Amino acid sequence: MLTSFDEFFIHQTTHPLTKTYSDEPNRYDRSFFNGYSDSGRIFFGAAIGRYPNIKIQDCAFTFVCEDVQHSFFASKRMSDDPADMSVGAFRIEIIEPMMKFCLHIDENETGISANLEWHARTANFLEDHQNLGPSEIGVSMETTRFNQFGKWTGSITVAGETIVIDTDPFWGTKDRSWGIRPIGEPIARKPSYPLKGLKFFWAPIHWENHATHMSVFEGDAGQRWHWDGFRLPAYPTPEKIPGIEDVDGIERALSVDHEFRWREGTRRVSGGTISMNVSDSDPLVMEIKPLLTVQMKGLGYGHPKWGHGRWHGEFVCDAEKWSLKDINPLAKENIHVQEVISVRCGDQRGIGVLEQLVFGTYPKYDFSNFLDPAT
Repeated sequence: MLTSFDEFFIHQTTHPLTKTYSDEPNRYDRSFFNGYSDSGRIFFGAAIGRYPNIKIQDCAFTFVCEDVQHSFFASKRMSDDPADMSVGAFRIEIIEPMMKFCLHIDENETGISANLEWHARTANFLEDHQNLGPSEIGVSMETTRFNQFGKWTGSITVAGETIVIDTDPFWGTKDRSWGIRPIGEPIARKPSYPLKGLKFFWAPIHWENHATHMSVFEGDAGQRWHWDGFRLPAYPTPEKIPGIEDVDGIERALSVDHEFRWREGTRRVSGGTISMNVSDSDPLVMEIKPLLTVQMKGLGYGHPKWGHGRWHGEFVCDAEKWSLKDINPLAKENIHVQEVISVRCGDQRGIGVLEQLVFGTYPKYDFSNFLDPAT
């Protein structure tokens, strides 16, 4: 079947774009965005995913203010045309590829709506190709991911209140990824693949004139399966950004590391440091202080009902609300979080997020069982 995208010089196989390179059911294509106030009081996030081999497209939007989290979810049968970046009231409008877009959620029965515009601060940058096989995590995961730093303007309406997004300011990250990773209904584990842990940290941080990024995947013994580290220029206006990528400005880290403290009774970071070695300076040691915790299930990650790529019918949307004070932090669906963090490096102040997913033993931090809490 042909679509509008077949008009362009973008084919990677001998087939139309509706035919994926693999029939693997866990094929996905996803956009994730977050935004947070400079004070750390407010966070919002959005995600939309397309799953071409199971014909599902879904999305989520979440809003957190202090101790309350609201989420919008929607799912539909996937359209054939990849230009369709919508699910019901939710849609992404690409104004200038790799530079400017808008996120719209029209008024709907959930009471959650938004009109937001992305203003880039940096060029896009590509993380290393990620290929984690069954021998490492019990499932196959092969992905490409690129990121960009920016700011937001616009408004969000939740529970009858409209919040103006432009005065704090509101920082954010764009995350685009595609490939293969577990989606849909959980698949029964093969006996040959015992339950394994996974540690994932992802930390994009805004500074006054630059940005830094660190991500790591680690195993149950602390072995590092994959890591990335970058420092790149930030520009005062999008027009100053040199292109899709900032080839001359970006610096790759020689190594990255972390020394975290943990909140008692949880598997959440309470403070500590992220460190990064770059070629022309002493190691960057960044002291972090969490300001706000966000449940990633509010964007479908690990949600028992709204997990990514699950069939709900031709179209459905819904909303949920949590008191963050009342949830069980050790429930499996609550382990995956992002924390808005205030950061210090020498006399510089930064702000960003620390995403964290910590299952399994972790000798470095004295976790001896699959889900034991910090003490």
